[in-house]
Amino acid sequence: MAVKRIVPNIRTDRVADARAFYGDVLGLEVVMDLGWIATFQAETSAPPQVSVATQGGGGTELPALSIEVDNLDDVHQRAIAGGFLIEYGPVSEPWGVRRFYLRDPFGTLLNVLQHG
Repeated sequence: MAVKRIVPNIRTDRVADARAFYGDVLGLEVVMDLGWIATFQAETSAPPQVSVATQGGGGTELPALSIEVDNLDDVHQRAIAGGFLIEYGPVSEPWGVRRFYLRDPFGTLLNVLQHG
């Protein structure tokens, strides 16, 4: 038996609003849209992961999702241009990531990060 994929589900009554955030800010592609659910996907082959934690690191609130990107500054600028409030960072952390926190349109706290 092998886990092939892990898909987080975020509750909202405004599925259409997800395009502006997950599409425009994070650059994810809509791969399924049934009206009541929309699935966004990146072109990557990263293995499935699940993290468990008591906090978000450095004493921060624990984010629901961590999203690794290849250009943190670009995503940060898109988030600000889209009117999304940055709640933490950008900051270079002692464990080797640069990151910032923001909430999606549905209130989910996200950790957007870049390694190195």
